[in-house]
Amino acid sequence: MAISVAPLTTTVMGSVAENHAGVASGVNNAVARTGGLIAIAVLGIVMLHVFDHALDERVVQSNLPTSVARSLQMQRTKLAVIAIPEDQDPATHQLIRRAIDESFVSGFRVVMAMGVALAIASAATALIFIGAARNSRK
Repeated sequence: MAISVAPLTTTVMGSVAENHAGVASGVNNAVARTGGLIAIAVLGIVMLHVFDHALDERVVQSNLPTSVARSLQMQRTKLAVIAIPEDQDPATHQLIRRAIDESFVSGFRVVMAMGVALAIASAATALIFIGAARNSRK
């Protein structure tokens, strides 16, 4: 997002008449801030959902004791910093840590893929609208 602010602002400000520059600047700032907040909220929800699903699958596949599975379920909102019960042997501890890490990476991949898709959609939208604006000026 940080690297897109300057080009976006330049595009917005360059596409309006001087007498509408103040309004364009205000709308640009409001949309940029609102979009960032909504993206963080939505991507956070997606991350948590994918992490939960992946962790549930890995816990079932690993045949972990019920007490360990319950402990992991109670801490799921902590994502990658879930505390592993200390009474586990080193092999089980490593298995749990790997399940948590892989679940986090699964969620992160989905969020990054969504970010890429949104960036491509934004570029396509800009191409269409900037092209339409150029054609209407001629």
